Amino acid sequence: QVQLVESGGGLVQPGGSLRLSCAASGIIFSRYAMSWYRQAPGNQRELVAAISSGGSTNYADSVKGRFTISRDSAKNTVYLQMNSLKPEDTAVYYCKAQAATLYYWGQGTQVTVSD
Repeated sequence: QVQLVESGGGLVQPGGSLRLSCAASGIIFSRYAMSWYRQAPGNQRELVAAISSGGSTNYADSVKGRFTISRDSAKNTVYLQMNSLKPEDTAVYYCKAQAATLYYWGQGTQVTVSD
């Protein structure tokens, strides 16, 4: 059974930081590209950051220079370090694991950036 379990979301003030974690089980983690998506109310789900099985990364323009994605194969975990958070970063953040046409989603974690 495949599970992706996100954690680390919460309420933070503008300019603050959070680190999201996504722990994977039931997959051969090293074979999967991992990514973070987010969905704000009324908006479509959008790609935030991705990291390939080989460690190559890419980011949405809106988060470049502020967010960093990384992976730890020993822990089967992918991280999203989010700095300089803005109110427009408020959304539910989802972890995704993908290998070719096979993919899995986590349940999401809420991030709220507000005073």
